[in-house]
Amino acid sequence: MAQPLQIKQLHMTDIVPVVDIFAGPGGLGEGFAAFESPKGSRPFRIRLSIEMDEYAHRTLLLRAFFRQFDPGCVPSAYYEYLRGESRWAGATCEDLLEVDHSAAARARSEAWREELRPSIADEVDRRIRLTLGPRRKHPAWVLVGGPPCQAYSLVGRARMLGKDPVAFYKDKRHTLYREYLRLLAKHAPSVFIMENVQGLLSATTKTGRRIFELITRDLQRPPGSTLRYRLFALSLDGNDSHTLQWSPVDARQFVVKSERHGIPQARHRLIVLGVLESEFGSNLRLSRHLPTYGRMIACRDAIGDLPRLRSGVSREKDSPERWKTAVASASRSEWLECAEANGQSDVAAAVRRAVERATIPRNDRGGRFVQCDAKPRFETEWYVDRKLDGVCNHESRSHRPDDLHRYLFVSSFGHARKYSPDLSDFPRALLPAHTNVSRALKTGLFNDRFRVQLGGEPATTITSHISKDGHYYIHFDASQCRSLTVREAARIQTFPDNYFFEGPRTEQYRQVGNAVPPLLAREIAGIVWNGITSGWR
Repeated sequence: MAQPLQIKQLHMTDIVPVVDIFAGPGGLGEGFAAFESPKGSRPFRIRLSIEMDEYAHRTLLLRAFFRQFDPGCVPSAYYEYLRGESRWAGATCEDLLEVDHSAAARARSEAWREELRPSIADEVDRRIRLTLGPRRKHPAWVLVGGPPCQAYSLVGRARMLGKDPVAFYKDKRHTLYREYLRLLAKHAPSVFIMENVQGLLSATTKTGRRIFELITRDLQRPPGSTLRYRLFALSLDGNDSHTLQWSPVDARQFVVKSERHGIPQARHRLIVLGVLESEFGSNLRLSRHLPTYGRMIACRDAIGDLPRLRSGVSREKDSPERWKTAVASASRSEWLECAEANGQSDVAAAVRRAVERATIPRNDRGGRFVQCDAKPRFETEWYVDRKLDGVCNHESRSHRPDDLHRYLFVSSFGHARKYSPDLSDFPRALLPAHTNVSRALKTGLFNDRFRVQLGGEPATTITSHISKDGHYYIHFDASQCRSLTVREAARIQTFPDNYFFEGPRTEQYRQVGNAVPPLLAREIAGIVWNGITSGWR
């Protein structure tokens, strides 16, 4: 076990290494790397990012290469690659890295594709020691990352318990956090950030004990060590686990509601900040917490400037004309007549207006790169890179003709009534002919399988489910009649426009859905920086 040292005073010029495990596409790391201190320096440096997924690792590698250069000094080849220019047709990020071997070597050292497991513990430890250098070359270092406990999400629990309770409790994702605990005990990071799904609050063991209580007790005193961490809840000024009695109410204090903190998304996640008492002392306090904003950032603020696109038409040969015909047929449909006859004349009027506006966009369905003058309504400097001259990963999905009508209805309903309809609001002729639809109508479970992201409100949580279908992520502009693109989901997740997601489109969606919003991570980095420079006083 690494022996922690009493930390020396951290100066504004010091570099703080960051190790990101279970990194996904790098949202947490991006936020820390982008944080600027009051004196304009960027003190946090990502030294190691570990991710097992092939495509998320490619994204990490590409972004690690980008970060090897000072702002404004990124090679033009990077932007040519993102735009898919002819020189880079068929190229991979590995091909791009050949333009600067020194930067490529540093990027490859940073982004490591591997799954954390006991059999490679020695190699993980070696790389972390190599990253940090002699103890202590750096006055402090930070471990970030959330073990992937998707099985604990509320939806996942409902589905897995219903299908196979035995498999649910044997799912290895439940115990991956133990590898996190081993790293705490072995390497004694000065600070750690652990992010996970809110479903952990209701998760229990087979004997009924609360999983989150067990995890946080382990985080306070990592097994196999004499270390002690003080845990803080980021959304509450000065609150910490030392005063908690571990009631369900107290546990909820660790839930960060992103929409309250300047993120255009109602993403609720457990985030725990741990501070090593043997380095900073036991009299610790959190003098800064996540800032709150009087006005929530709406979905339209984040994506309303992006180029209009049409959806594709599946199950038949797609073309702009076929799409327009499929959308226009809604005006003569039985379901629209039913809507008018059953008290939804306002929705029917919105549908007809949307059909009239459903012209074929200049960029058709978009693509890998779409040239545009990007101007989001907030954090423009964060999102926009003028050297890119557009946005990437902005390509629409294809939808069945009958689903196009459902999307048209749902988005028009949202426009007219300012909320998203349940299946019970659908005209009967528009309901999908699935047995689970009848079950949903009776039980209310998953009754909102079609959901519009309202333009005037924060989006609902972007999750990895967006990779399966777009039903829960319908664009608020009914005239586009489609689900969100990868770039729109990335905007809502607050990834900069020059952050390119590698892999097939389905995998791009999955990466975005699994990520921590970088803008939120940047705010967390500010809290950490304030703490380690003040000694958590």
